[in-house]
Amino acid sequence: MASVPAYSDIAKAANDLLSKDFYHLSSGSLEVKDTTPNRVAFKVTGKSSHDATTSGAIEAKYSDKSTGVTVTQTWNTANALESKVELADTFAKGLKAEGIFSFLPASQAKGVKANVQFKQSNFHGRAFVDLLKGPTTSIDALIGHEGFLAGGSAAFDVQKAKITNYSLAVGYHAPTYNAAVTATDNLSVFSASYYHKVNKLVEAGSKATWNSKTGNTVGLEVAAKYRIDPVSFVKAKINDRGVAAVAYNVLLRDGVKLGLGASFDTQKLDQATHKVGTSLTFEN
Repeated sequence: MASVPAYSDIAKAANDLLSKDFYHLSSGSLEVKDTTPNRVAFKVTGKSSHDATTSGAIEAKYSDKSTGVTVTQTWNTANALESKVELADTFAKGLKAEGIFSFLPASQAKGVKANVQFKQSNFHGRAFVDLLKGPTTSIDALIGHEGFLAGGSAAFDVQKAKITNYSLAVGYHAPTYNAAVTATDNLSVFSASYYHKVNKLVEAGSKATWNSKTGNTVGLEVAAKYRIDPVSFVKAKINDRGVAAVAYNVLLRDGVKLGLGASFDTQKLDQATHKVGTSLTFEN
């Protein structure tokens, strides 16, 4: 294990396999990325949902590696503005600080958040403070030794001096496989995940979830990814309710990616429950 991940990423490999690069959630999505010679990266995204609503956002990001400063400005179709300033390794190696400022012109609503992240070879800790709501504070930490991981998180309402949420997690990370068990929502929702890179072409993963507040039913989801060739791959997944999804991703040419996806309920194949989506990405 190269370094300890963030607490929220203890099951990242399995979660990514189960959720990323499936394109049926929106009927169509478009992403355009470009970087100017003076290191300003622009990204424009747009999505069309299955109920014919559209949304989009434009983002500009400037990074100065010599000082560790990154400034990001985002504006979306909900007329929400967000500015983020990051300082990485500026004060100490492994220390990253962020200030996030949001503004909704229509309602005049404002938001101010401050985040701090400290990362070492066997430790990864973070703190998140929402200065205008509460204020509220969330902290999480993960420690690791020879592949074994353990950590927890907690959220506090400063005004009420009360812990509002807490969770725990343990895991094991190896070069070709990893596993994690998490207990979230005040130790009431339990999840176990497993990821395995079978070989350079095949990946497999699964996740089981039990919510102790809602009954004894355990939700299960399994997924697999197969790389057809250096520029394309296919993915498939299915859950315990019989809902399946498939996806295909291909690099059409340098900087142009196409994604195709579909989902369907295997218990209701005679009904119009299926969803189909496409994704197109341009990157310069």
